[in-house]
Amino acid sequence: MSPAVQTERQTSGRASESRLEIVNPLQRSDWDALVAAHSRSTIFHGSEWARVLAETYGHVPQYVCRFDLGRLIEALPIMEVNSWWKGRRGVSLPFTDSCGPICEQNADGCELYQKAVDCGRERRWKFFECRDSSPSWDGAKPSLEFYGHVVNLEVGADRVFKGMDSSIRRGVRKAEAAGLKVEFSSDAESIRIYYDLHCQTRRRHGLPPQPFRFFENIQRYMLGAGKGFVAISRFEGQPASAAVFFRHGKEAMYKFGASNFSMQQHRPNNLMMWEAMRRCAEEGVSSLNLGRSSLSNDGLRRFKLGLGAAEQKLQYAKYDFLSKQFVADVDRVEGWFNRVFSRMPLSMLRLAGASLYPHLS
Repeated sequence: MSPAVQTERQTSGRASESRLEIVNPLQRSDWDALVAAHSRSTIFHGSEWARVLAETYGHVPQYVCRFDLGRLIEALPIMEVNSWWKGRRGVSLPFTDSCGPICEQNADGCELYQKAVDCGRERRWKFFECRDSSPSWDGAKPSLEFYGHVVNLEVGADRVFKGMDSSIRRGVRKAEAAGLKVEFSSDAESIRIYYDLHCQTRRRHGLPPQPFRFFENIQRYMLGAGKGFVAISRFEGQPASAAVFFRHGKEAMYKFGASNFSMQQHRPNNLMMWEAMRRCAEEGVSSLNLGRSSLSNDGLRRFKLGLGAAEQKLQYAKYDFLSKQFVADVDRVEGWFNRVFSRMPLSMLRLAGASLYPHLS
């Protein structure tokens, strides 16, 4: 047999092993090992995030995957969200800032999207939203846009500090002079401290908080498994600010942040973010993703840029099955409801969040 014929048969044999299928990562004990072996995976592609969403809200994983000889070649993570209010739809992935497919260098991922759309038709989704407007999704148009920010930590903690805006550095020194201290933890108590500040902050912004069980599950399945930590700044022993960070390999992500507004004059967020960045840099983390910011939130954008972050546009895409076309969406962070929620007692606001978020994504 000639080498050319042998190679062709080997290639043909390997191709026969390659297939697209719908997978529930919670039913595969090898899922996280498969994801970890993929250089383009993120914290949101792992089973931990899928379990948080499934156990908190009852969302059903419908991950479109291609395997080849036991290896995960491509994956588009999707959660099916069932709601009597909003209908059934597919989202990749709920409550993430950005989550596109993972593909090998020579794969474009276009078949993943087609398989997802086919799945949506079969399961009668109203729409399919992907938190990544990939050029591989044929015909896709942006439905929403946000700012994304990432800090390069490979340069080392000293250069990271020098690269921050002078106003941020002054805030760090002011917080240190006032005696603020930052602590790190991943236990249940740290999540409770964060959640108390989270509820206060959400009411101040006129938005309901996610239910406490969402953060309980984050602590149980992610932080407790070494996938992140909570940073807490304290003034005279009292929590002044707190944030939840995720970690995946050499990448870290700032996911949630909250603060006590009465202590803002001491600049607790400046010190907390700097100490978290220094910790990550010293532990060999190469980048810190600061998540998304609404285009209208200029204050948050300036703060993230002041931390020395590089800015990019994040685009989502949304396919409507009824009209059979890509549609535009609305960033619903501002509206008449802000005034209503900002006036609610915390107990009612928490109840509102527990009632609303299972229908949102």
